[in-house]
Amino acid sequence: MFRSLLTRLFADEPAPGDIDANDAEMALAALLVRVARADDRYAKIEMRRIDQVLARRRGLSQQEAAELRAAAEMIEAEAPDTVRFTRIIKDRIALEDRFSVIAAMWEVAYSDDDRAMDEESVIRLVAGLLGVNDRDSAFARQRVLEQNGQTDNS
Repeated sequence: MFRSLLTRLFADEPAPGDIDANDAEMALAALLVRVARADDRYAKIEMRRIDQVLARRRGLSQQEAAELRAAAEMIEAEAPDTVRFTRIIKDRIALEDRFSVIAAMWEVAYSDDDRAMDEESVIRLVAGLLGVNDRDSAFARQRVLEQNGQTDNS
């Protein structure tokens, strides 16, 4: 099953109907892992935040979310690039819902209270690939900071 999903996710030209909404959510989970790993410090608090985001988005229990994250960690480790994940998300998640994808990425990036430029770079790349403009991405970032009681020191 895992290998089959990887094959679908990384096919050069997936056949119409090969990628479904569950694959798009797995691509999102892998992107969240990619953001957390971008600074070479994948902390437990980031893992817990990914679990919380996945549970909230999918209506999963914490155990189910942790299992989804574990699968996403394996997929992310094998992924040749970020563009393939974003292509799947862009094909399956409406533009107005991609804002929440970017907000989830900012949430993971700031979960460890460390402003890592590598994580921010990944989010900015993904936002552009998903068609989310800089202003909307900055708004999502600001909202996450406010929810966490942090301030923007940029």
